[in-house]
Amino acid sequence: MSTSYELARDKYAAVGVDTEQVMETLKGIAISVHCWQGDDVGGFENSGEALSGGIQATGNYPGKARTPDELMADMDKAFSLIPGKHRINLHASYAVIDGEAVDRDTLEPKHFAQWIAFAKERGLGIDFNPTYFSHPMVKDNLTLSSPDETVRAFWIRHGIACRRIAGAIAKELGSPVLNNVWIPDGYKDVPADRLGPRLRLKDSLEQIFAEKIDGVIDCVESKVFGIGVESFTVGSSEFYLAYAASHPGVYNLMDSGHYHPTEVISDKIPAQLAFFEKIALHVTRPVRWDSDHVVLLEDEIKEIAKEIVRNDALDKVLIGLDFFDASINRVAAWVVGTRNMQKGLLSALLQPWKDMRAMQDECRFTELMVLSEALKMYPMGAVWEEFCSRMGVPADDAWFDSVAAYERDVLSNR
Repeated sequence: MSTSYELARDKYAAVGVDTEQVMETLKGIAISVHCWQGDDVGGFENSGEALSGGIQATGNYPGKARTPDELMADMDKAFSLIPGKHRINLHASYAVIDGEAVDRDTLEPKHFAQWIAFAKERGLGIDFNPTYFSHPMVKDNLTLSSPDETVRAFWIRHGIACRRIAGAIAKELGSPVLNNVWIPDGYKDVPADRLGPRLRLKDSLEQIFAEKIDGVIDCVESKVFGIGVESFTVGSSEFYLAYAASHPGVYNLMDSGHYHPTEVISDKIPAQLAFFEKIALHVTRPVRWDSDHVVLLEDEIKEIAKEIVRNDALDKVLIGLDFFDASINRVAAWVVGTRNMQKGLLSALLQPWKDMRAMQDECRFTELMVLSEALKMYPMGAVWEEFCSRMGVPADDAWFDSVAAYERDVLSNR
């Protein structure tokens, strides 16, 4: 135990915060780390289909994972530098099909057996996402809302198949699997009909969610717009929020980059906690649009973490990450983004919320402001370093050397 940590422990104790309990709580928070940062959202289908659906991964940094083994090795390296045990967030396009002629509507649990074995060996959970983009059956930027019944039926079958895969993963790992539906559907220019596509989407979802599957946490994810669908998005925030509210067992997933540029999700968390028993998040860093930059320890990350922690919602809010940057070392991107999400949570856990709520309720606003500002200068860094040390990972001034060596010895040879 370092002297700096002992000083920090005593400093926080003076305001009623037990840093030992804080670290124990942080240790138990599993973040769902997205596999698609490691290969620029490529997947393993080898269909030749370009990335589509309003998604772009920009950059050409060397060392992109090309195979399941390479991607899993890269994730292993990242997890070795991130304190705690976490989860893997998979897309259906990461099925390991080994040359088998299988399309997305006929995927089975066996196509994810390698991922299940990988997670089981390491004590990790898995979350899942149907992949409704980058495929020939995405016609005119439409999937589940398509007026072409052949197209819509294909994607309904895909959604049903993915829920069954999620259920099989949950059973195999003994841990619930979040299964998240996001679609790119919309129109580039002003549509003549906004209701029809949404009624078709609603009907598609009814069919996908009809089967009860144990261990599956169903979520729907909205978006404000994407490239090629600038004027109208079928799966808007209002649509999915209303759908989740009217369908028990289906929850609303909020991606911090999927709203208007000045709109934040931190305030939406307590609003939805008043009505939903669960909320799911994809935490990213939007820059001017949904550009999915690596998560930094910025104000909105801290505010998201505050709303989770101070509302005693660590068991209600399911935290996942979603960014992909091809311009920097991809392993480093995972490490930076995940550790920053953890730092945001640590910052929130190190605040005396019981006392601060009392100050608000008693209208002691000056005292609340003074304490809030004082806490910004408290020695959180010393607690973070102690946490990393106890979890057996390098502190911030040391871990990058390991990634640089991995790039030199592994990534540069691809």
